[in-house]
Amino acid sequence: MGLPPPSALLPGLLLLQGVLRPLRGDLVFVPPVLRMSSPEVSVSLVGAGEEVTVSLAELPAEAGVLPLPACSEPSRVTGNWSVTVTPRGVNVLEVTVGLNGSLQCSSNETDSFSDMPCLLQTLLVSASHNSSCLAHLLIQVEIYANSSLAHNVSENMTVIPNQMYQPLGSCPCNLLAGACDIRCCCDQECSDQLQELFRPSCFSGVFGGDVSPLFDQLCSVGTTRPVPDWFPLLCVQSSLANSPFLGHFYHGATYPRRDPAFEFYLQPGFKDLSHLGYRQGDPIMTVKKTYFTVPQVSLVGQCLRDAPVAFLQNFATECATDLETYQEPDSIMNVEIKSGVMGGTITPMVIYEEAAGLDTFITSTETFLSSGSAPRKVNVEEHYTFRWHNNTISGISVRILRAKIHAHQKGIMTQRFTVKFLSHDSSNEKELSGNPGYQRGKPLRVLNTNRVNNVTALHLWHSAGRGLCTSAALTPILFGEDVLSGCLLEVSMQENCTQLREDVIERLDSLIQATHVAVRGSSDHNDLSDGWLDIIRIDAPGSPVNSTSGICLDIPTHLYIRVLVANAGTVEGLAQQEVVGVETRFSTVNWQYQCGLICEDKASLLPLSAAVQFIQIPAQLPRPLTRFQINFTEYDCNRNDVCWPQLLYPLTRYYQGEPHSQRVAKGLMLAWFLMLAVLLSKPWARIYWLGAPWLPAYKSS
Repeated sequence: MGLPPPSALLPGLLLLQGVLRPLRGDLVFVPPVLRMSSPEVSVSLVGAGEEVTVSLAELPAEAGVLPLPACSEPSRVTGNWSVTVTPRGVNVLEVTVGLNGSLQCSSNETDSFSDMPCLLQTLLVSASHNSSCLAHLLIQVEIYANSSLAHNVSENMTVIPNQMYQPLGSCPCNLLAGACDIRCCCDQECSDQLQELFRPSCFSGVFGGDVSPLFDQLCSVGTTRPVPDWFPLLCVQSSLANSPFLGHFYHGATYPRRDPAFEFYLQPGFKDLSHLGYRQGDPIMTVKKTYFTVPQVSLVGQCLRDAPVAFLQNFATECATDLETYQEPDSIMNVEIKSGVMGGTITPMVIYEEAAGLDTFITSTETFLSSGSAPRKVNVEEHYTFRWHNNTISGISVRILRAKIHAHQKGIMTQRFTVKFLSHDSSNEKELSGNPGYQRGKPLRVLNTNRVNNVTALHLWHSAGRGLCTSAALTPILFGEDVLSGCLLEVSMQENCTQLREDVIERLDSLIQATHVAVRGSSDHNDLSDGWLDIIRIDAPGSPVNSTSGICLDIPTHLYIRVLVANAGTVEGLAQQEVVGVETRFSTVNWQYQCGLICEDKASLLPLSAAVQFIQIPAQLPRPLTRFQINFTEYDCNRNDVCWPQLLYPLTRYYQGEPHSQRVAKGLMLAWFLMLAVLLSKPWARIYWLGAPWLPAYKSS
């Protein structure tokens, strides 16, 4: 450990290369010079025969001079090192140099990891024939202490910082504890000497702890482009840790689940204002000052068991539950919900029904024989209906479908949950989708005048399982949401094309069993003159004649539903949207049975699809360029470094960090302070005082 650093050995290495240059023959080590950082290393000796002998020698490094090695006494074991030779081909040997035993480093367990190497040594491997040196390999050994050798593993629990105040992933590329990760410049365990080796190639982006490039309008960061010193005139003050990529997602605290299952305790600092009435989007509260929860699906597809129910927001979700971990929830009849009136409470009215056809809810391959264990009951569907009036809740009814299963049943159960808010004086058939205009996310209201119960809905497929059309469920079309769905139809090679066309058209027509569509969300079902339009249906093209087996031309496999929407005024400042027309159209494809090496009479899959598109009319054309923008292109923000329209960036429409009202208020305050500063400065203050009428006038002598 008392050897000089590698930089001091450089003159000796150059001298050794000069001395050994005349000794080289046909043999050569690949590579001839090596830096070793692990207990074992392997190189290739090219041009070697059976008579070649490989020896190992430790070279002292004193005063930076390496002595000339002697090949007369070859040795394969020297001190702590050994060398082995393995044939790898014609005239090729694999030479392996390894450390005998384990690496012993004297390090205190409480000390931090040292930057000095644990072993620093120079080795020389020589290849000789008849005591004549033919090739040499110079190895510079520089091995650092391993974290497992220098420190014991701590059993203390890792403390994760609060994400509200400190990013959780400040250095995501720091993967190895107690050691330096290559190319990870934010790793605190990398010394300055090691970082110099990979500083130009540091990890960028989120993985390296560096989020997207900072924008010029940030006050704490200067511009990287050559722009005037006074541009921009105003800037935005924001914390660099305020990034969704580094864990800054949620302000607040989370708590574990508590019983009963329909309640979830409030966050600290939350004020319960439900006694003053609910507003749209407010969570439904219980008497115990907890959230009333129903399982819902998050944006990432995860089923959240403790999701609060929001006032006047309907939803329908499905959650997959493992029967081995399923626990029956507490009775909802024991939960009291605040009605929105001071001191008012409501107890849900629950109706239990027995579910039939468990195959649609439970996926299991096990068959249980009858046993003495009593069967257990599970909830497969829960439907909640809230009656509301103004800003209060007038009643709650719950319909729960229960099923009996074996006591030791295993598998996955699909549970369905729906929440619907109805007016206190309305029925299910007269539920509105807006008043008067449509609300986004409400069902598109349609009628079918060809049957007695004319209330119906336009549907799309909701695939499940293998995605086959025979097992696909239906879901209603919601206003303002463009959707594309489909399913797979099994078709054999000997399928009759005429029959195939009829089957496909029948399945697509089953999605649009309606004749009229409501112009407004509050159109009366019993009065066709109250804003109802005929649905324009364009039939599928005629069937072509073809005689080729396994090929069918012009099969209508795609259904397009186009809904034309227009603005029809405003109510209390809110734009009201109406439907001005609905058109359905088919698109055809040429279907051919797909064969492998051999055409077998097996079912092939024909994809069917249906798309819904809401089109706003009149079309929103792009804003035309002004003559100033056409002639003076240097002021175009997309083609120049300096964007003049963003000179007052926080007050313009480009800044979306705060609401517009707050930006206007702050802008008026800034303008007031600037005006006050101007009035109190020279020369305005001097002019004001000299022109004051109440001051005495002095004549100069």
